[in-house]
Amino acid sequence: MLRPIDEYFLKQDEPARTCLQFLRAYILQQDDDITEAWQYGVPFYCYRGKMFCYLWMHKKYKQPYIGFVEGKRLDHPDLIMEKRVRIKILLLDPDRDLPMHKIDLILNQALSFYQ
Repeated sequence: MLRPIDEYFLKQDEPARTCLQFLRAYILQQDDDITEAWQYGVPFYCYRGKMFCYLWMHKKYKQPYIGFVEGKRLDHPDLIMEKRVRIKILLLDPDRDLPMHKIDLILNQALSFYQ
């Protein structure tokens, strides 16, 4: 029987599914203290038990994104706040190569708030 978090990734259409599954594994390998949790019906990634980021699909743009819990404290021109109070997101185009340098930069900056 699949866990809800696994079902979430499997039910996504391609190419978003592959993109999200890659990001899932990539985030988990960043630090041994990062764990995965199914919270609020969303795949969250926690650093030492504190919610750090999550993966989701943007309803309007139909693109995957990484949501950063401490986004309001992050300063990067590609992060979008929209109508959120605390979280900023990084939209990703699953049809193009992922901007790994940008993802690394933002992940490391976000992780620094927890270390």
